[in-house]
Amino acid sequence: MKYIKANIEGVYVIEPNVFEDARGYFFEAWKQAEFNEQIGKVDFIQDNESKSSFGVLRGLHYQKGDTSQAKLVRVIKGRVLDVVVDIRKSSSTFGKHIMVELSEENKRQLFIPRGMAHGFLVLSDEAIFTYKVDNPYSPQTEAGIRWNDPDLAIQWPINLAQLKTSEKDLKQPFFRDAEVFD
Repeated sequence: MKYIKANIEGVYVIEPNVFEDARGYFFEAWKQAEFNEQIGKVDFIQDNESKSSFGVLRGLHYQKGDTSQAKLVRVIKGRVLDVVVDIRKSSSTFGKHIMVELSEENKRQLFIPRGMAHGFLVLSDEAIFTYKVDNPYSPQTEAGIRWNDPDLAIQWPINLAQLKTSEKDLKQPFFRDAEVFD
């Protein structure tokens, strides 16, 4: 696997070595020893999966404090635009974001450390998104940032009339009003 440092400290794009032949393909999606060597020790405790249709935007979400989550995300069906925002005040990239396309074709994964807001937009008819986390979901510490925050200036590549998001995500605070990490 190739571990590629993103422009935000601690975020990595992971590209597997895919072996294809007439029967199909094979690749190692995750190897703990290699992951620990390349990125560091993260104790993943749970795998999650979601299914969404074209135009669904989920995010930008995070958990605060001790319940913050590191995530290893990938798409097993379809295609999404994944967005990560650095919300660590002490970081040199505080308030910056990256966008990475994840798809069943490119088989990329994205490692997102704690202290990030995360979201994705479905670009295919349907997408199945899976992710490992190192902390359980905690509704009491759940937080978010408005996906269309003008200060973040994320360029979502979709006609906004086609966008589907939750009422909760429409009511998230703007970045300047969000609770962030020190």
